[in-house]
Amino acid sequence: MKRMGAWLLALTLVMSVCLGPGWAAAEGQDEIYGKLAEIGVYDGEPIVLNVYSQLANYSGLQGHWSADLLLDKFNVKINIIPESDGTYATRMESGNLGDIVVWGSDGDKYQAAVEQGLLFDWEEDDLCQEFAPYIWENYQMPLEANRAKNSDGKIHGFGHNVALKSGSHENFFYTWDVRWDLYQQLGFPEVKDLDGLIELFKAMKEICPTDEKGNETYAVSLWPDWDGDMVMYVKALATAYFGWDEFEMGLISTETGAFQGSLQEDGLYLQCLKFFNKLYQAGLLDPNSMTQTYDLMGEKVKAGGTFWSIFNYAGSAIFNTREHLEAGKYMYTMLPEEATPISYGLSLTGGNRIWTIGADAEYPELCLAVIDYLATPEGSLTMWYGPKGLTWDYDENGGLYFTELGQKTSKDPSQDMSGTVLTGPRTGTAYPQNGTYNDGALQINNTTLTSSQQNPDSGVQETLDKEGWVSVLAADLTPIQQAWVDWAGAPSTQQYLEKHPYKVMLDKGTYAPAKMEGTLSTKRDQIKEAIKKFSWQAIYAPTDQAFDGLVQMMIRQCKGYGYDECVAWCEAEAAKCWEAQQAQASVTK
Repeated sequence: MKRMGAWLLALTLVMSVCLGPGWAAAEGQDEIYGKLAEIGVYDGEPIVLNVYSQLANYSGLQGHWSADLLLDKFNVKINIIPESDGTYATRMESGNLGDIVVWGSDGDKYQAAVEQGLLFDWEEDDLCQEFAPYIWENYQMPLEANRAKNSDGKIHGFGHNVALKSGSHENFFYTWDVRWDLYQQLGFPEVKDLDGLIELFKAMKEICPTDEKGNETYAVSLWPDWDGDMVMYVKALATAYFGWDEFEMGLISTETGAFQGSLQEDGLYLQCLKFFNKLYQAGLLDPNSMTQTYDLMGEKVKAGGTFWSIFNYAGSAIFNTREHLEAGKYMYTMLPEEATPISYGLSLTGGNRIWTIGADAEYPELCLAVIDYLATPEGSLTMWYGPKGLTWDYDENGGLYFTELGQKTSKDPSQDMSGTVLTGPRTGTAYPQNGTYNDGALQINNTTLTSSQQNPDSGVQETLDKEGWVSVLAADLTPIQQAWVDWAGAPSTQQYLEKHPYKVMLDKGTYAPAKMEGTLSTKRDQIKEAIKKFSWQAIYAPTDQAFDGLVQMMIRQCKGYGYDECVAWCEAEAAKCWEAQQAQASVTK
């Protein structure tokens, strides 16, 4: 509570100071290059930084354009170590987590690393001020929020999706993509709720029974890679449709802070589980969903094998290639009438996916410099859209625009980069490119700044997100895109969803979940494995009776493991989270 009080005082003081002008990227980077040269970073062979990222879906050395960019700027190669069974335990036991460490949450695993002294203190020898000046000048709130979460009272990093200025909410994460060209062909039928969505998918399958490869089409194709305490897509639908956010072993209300366990009878998780079972029984769920990878799902989406996704990265971002758009095929937003999707409040303190540095990092200065670059507007834009000058740049008015290549890569991440050349920003070296744009995308898989905020380096009023760029909003649209704009009465997904009811999940401020102790943690592990196993079995149940039987079996088994005790712990944590949210909201008003 003392740390909370100190944090609130610090936040109040920081908020009384206006943010200065945007950081001079080139000047700041030249200064860091000089300091890195002084410690010998550029003297020999490239330095390999091991990046342990719990969010990564890739293992090994980063390649292609982002590797060339980081090599030129910092003389580094990035070796990415993703989370897998036993990775965390092995690295904790060794006492060396890696050079850069990216956490999927600020929960018990992160807290254990803090308690065991395995994370670098960013204030040590004033290294953050010296080698990460942009972060030190602009991220004081996220840094202090991180300090308040740590049992040792030190700063070990900052959370993702930082907003430099307060605002209403983040861009909508759940975009509700459907095969809109098929919806148009069907005459825009009314879709009131989830049952209405199923009827729409049945009609779509009648007019589009096979994809471009001749394979059967489905409403949706799932994948199990990202399942946690629950099946990811099931709990995500509860968030996207009902507006309750995932919280520990269930969901938390954005309006009251109430907690609902995943196995509450007639609760939101089980309602959404039944929805996917209805899809399966109707022949509308990809039967390989339980065993395939994210990449295999993506191949099906790109071939037109699905009609729907609540995520644009599993829908429109894959399907909307230039060829599809020119052929009048389009996947874009269409929201059921009764859906109230969640939107996340802009966070001045950062989210729970934390950028840190390992305590045993040989070059903490270099790690700080790399993270500092990624934390700038330019670094964020590079992570999202590619290298400045090659795929995007600023026009004479200070507005962002895509180059000819960038227009292709932003619409189709599988765009071949062969024949293009990246010019190194520090050395001027020419780096010929090969492979696809996606091959070169940075695989750490975390964000620094939120794309929803205004770009502080822009000369015009526009967001970092391309959907807010003046140049993109004014761009020529294909006929099918223009038809969507006319139907939606909005130029983009964000403006369309803004016109409909939605719920906002407030910034959690300094809240960090407590560590589950002793046998309770063991019980939780047993319960979450049972929930995932029985949930998938229930999705594939051939009848309603079989579905109900599997759900009851799941509830009985989980209660036997100690489900009620775990839910009580979650309820207590939800109350603490809600209290922190209210405290944060009162300070930032």
